[in-house]
Amino acid sequence: MWSQQSERVVGRAIQLAICLIFFAGVYTRNLSVLVNAVVALSATFLPAILRRDWQIRLHPFLGMWLAMAVLLHAIGMLGPYHYIDWWDHVTHTLSATVVAAVGYTTARAIDEYSDAVYFPDRFMFVYILLFTLAAGVFWEVLEFGARLAADAVGMEAILVQYGLGDTIIDLVFDSVGAALVALFGTSPLTETIDSLTEHLERTRT
Repeated sequence: MWSQQSERVVGRAIQLAICLIFFAGVYTRNLSVLVNAVVALSATFLPAILRRDWQIRLHPFLGMWLAMAVLLHAIGMLGPYHYIDWWDHVTHTLSATVVAAVGYTTARAIDEYSDAVYFPDRFMFVYILLFTLAAGVFWEVLEFGARLAADAVGMEAILVQYGLGDTIIDLVFDSVGAALVALFGTSPLTETIDSLTEHLERTRT
């Protein structure tokens, strides 16, 4: 169903949309939109870099999923984060699935690469949740720090942070994203795990 051609077409469309968001930030002189659009656009090139430089085999769906996650975040900076209550929940859930996929793939590759490491399936479920929540906490701290720094210098905050209650809700949806990957999203990662293990073998050699 998903092919690299589909990934390229969808990826180019998403990159174009992010570029338009960037120019919207330029037009409105909105620093937060500009910075987040640049970061989002950079993230869309990550799958191609992994394939080219590390010879990592990625399911085409994974590249599109990452691109969609960063696109929705970039769109949110234009206003939906402020005006649509559920937008933040969607972006946190999507972003959490990406983080969970990275954590799961890395851990499984190390498990297969090293005879000294063994991760049981039950442990992996807990690990995915904890890994994703740790990344979520780091992100919330980053948002809080960005808000304090912006207030200190009298600038507009690059990241949006609405207080402790919002942080707790964000972490809840981070957990939802992690649980979705742990329960249903590990199968598309099998080939990526194998190629990452091969990369570790080549590095050791």
